[in-house]
Formats: sequence, structure tokens, C-alpha cells
Amino acid sequence: MNPITLGKTDLRVTPICLGTMTFGGQVDEATTHAILDHAVARGINFIDTAEMYAVPARAETFGVTETLIGRWLAARPGMRERIVLATKVSGPSRNMPWIRGGSRDLRAADIVQACDDSLRRLQTDVIDLYQIHWPNRNVPMFGQIYFDPRQEAQFSSVQEQLEALATLVKAGKVRHIGLSNETAYGLGEFVHAAQAFGLPRVATVQNPYCLISRTLENGLDEAMYHHGVSLLAYSPLGFGLLTGKYDTHGFDDPARPGRMSLFASMKAQRWGRPESLAAARRYNALAREHGLTPTRMALAWCYTKWQTASTIIGVTTRAQLDEDIDAWGTTLAPELLAAIDQVRWEIRDPAQ
Repeated sequence: MNPITLGKTDLRVTPICLGTMTFGGQVDEATTHAILDHAVARGINFIDTAEMYAVPARAETFGVTETLIGRWLAARPGMRERIVLATKVSGPSRNMPWIRGGSRDLRAADIVQACDDSLRRLQTDVIDLYQIHWPNRNVPMFGQIYFDPRQEAQFSSVQEQLEALATLVKAGKVRHIGLSNETAYGLGEFVHAAQAFGLPRVATVQNPYCLISRTLENGLDEAMYHHGVSLLAYSPLGFGLLTGKYDTHGFDDPARPGRMSLFASMKAQRWGRPESLAAARRYNALAREHGLTPTRMALAWCYTKWQTASTIIGVTTRAQLDEDIDAWGTTLAPELLAAIDQVRWEIRDPAQ
């Protein structure tokens, strides 16, 4: 894997990024450290986390993932210089009262304090890529489809958020900034505010991108291309639906446990929609017809899309990590790509 450059920065990362949202939840500390070690040994230099992890989000696991990564770094002198480390400040509360007391706004002081807390947990002096986990304003996200003007309210502005991030950059605590779960409109606002006020420029957007969720291609990819902003694609396997493990028995097969089986809160989200599973089954069958595992086809599709800079993979075992990395370099035949697009034409994006 040849490293790529994120946005208009000097950050050089591998096109596969290790996501960590299961660490400290489904994955214990010893296994977390073993997976991190193996990822680096396999050539991955890019690690993404967030203050709200582990997932499913709970008060007792808030910050735990960063803490485990911090202990891993502290026990391995020189490791910090070998990796690009990304984390995120949570947006306004989404029924999580343990985050800033359930505040419905993300203020400048909140961003600065959250960064300081993440630095402490990660046991590092600087965060390479600091991201806003979800927008501060009224916007459809996490499976919501429609913008509702009736929900408009006063929120801290894009300029205020960028000024807080600028404070962190000037202090040497953050190298570059990014967004997550963002829209084309939101990205444009951040880029234009940075230009107008001489503030840090967004380098990345981290959004879902997979066979059952391709809404990024409906305008956000155009905005990112013209603004020179890189995509960090998350959930390339659709929360496990595109591995095929739920094909036979759905989300209630005790022999094939996964997040969708273990956590009721996950089944209530976009990935748990019956339409999402039905679509995934179509894609998984298509992979098998072409001599591929569903995992390999889904990852190869994401790895090779022009929109994708780095793909974030989430694993709970070393075996899963190897399978995901080994899919790198797989080329999908033109007729298979055409068949994939035909399925999308019929069912669109059920997990948007």
C-alpha cells in the first residue's frame, strides 16, 4: 500500500485506516493492543478514534478507547512517531447526557476542553487530525433523510468552531482538522469561512460509504473534489451486513454474533432496517456468483473508488484484520461493477 496525502496537508497515510470503536467495548485491552500491534506490522500507519468511543456509546465507556490507545502508545517507545493519529470531538448531545451534560450546542470552549482531555487519555502532545464528529447545526444525519427547517435554532457558528480549532493548531496540540457525518453544504461553509477569516482549512470528511450507503455520490463527492478535501470512508462493510454473516438467519443467529446481534440499539439504526439487510443479501450473492467472498468484494469496491482516500476498517480479531488487509489489491471486473450499479439502481441506498 503506497501512502496517500490527506487533502492539502503534509499528512501521509496508508489507504487503509484502523478504526477503533469496538476497543474497550467488544474488545478487551489485551486484544486491543494485539490488534494495534498487528496492524502496524502489516503496514498500517493510520489510526482513527473518538472521545465518545467505545460503541455502543455508554457513560461507562466514554473515553475508554482513547485510554487504551494511550496505554498502548506509552508502552511502546517510538510508536507515536510511526503513526498518524486521528480523533474526534463529539457534536451536540444525541441523547448522551454524559457528554458535556447533554448540551445541545458545541461551543468553542467545549472543543478546546475536549481536545485537552483526548490528549491526556491518548498520552500524546499532539493530535494529527482532529475532527468534529457530527455537525453542530440542524442537519439530517445517522439515518435521517429529510432536512426539517422547523428544527432550526441558534447554534455556535462555523466560524466560532474554526476559531477554537485554530487556537488548538496555534498551540501545537492539533496539526490538521476534519469533519465527520457532514453534508456538501456544511463542507462548503467550513471551507469558505476558513478562506474568509484566515482559519484552518478542513482536510478530510469522514462519512459512511459502502454498497448499501452511497449517498455521498449525490453531491458531496463533487464538493470534496473541488475543495481538495479527502474522504475517510467508514463502515465499508455496512456494520457487518456486507460480510454475509447475517444472510441466513438475520440479526438473531447466536452462532454468528456481531454488533447487530449483540446490541438492540444497533438494530434500531439505519443498518438494522429490513431494506438494508435485503440489499446486502443481493450484493453478497453477487460476490459469491463472481467467486469472491462478500467481504472481499465490498472492501475492493470501496478501496478502488476514486472518491476514497483512506478506508476505515473496524475489527474485533486479528483474523478479521488480516482478511480486510488482504482484500487490498483486488480488482473487480467491469461486468461485476456494472452488476453492482444495477442493484443500486433498483434499491438505491437503504442505509443512508
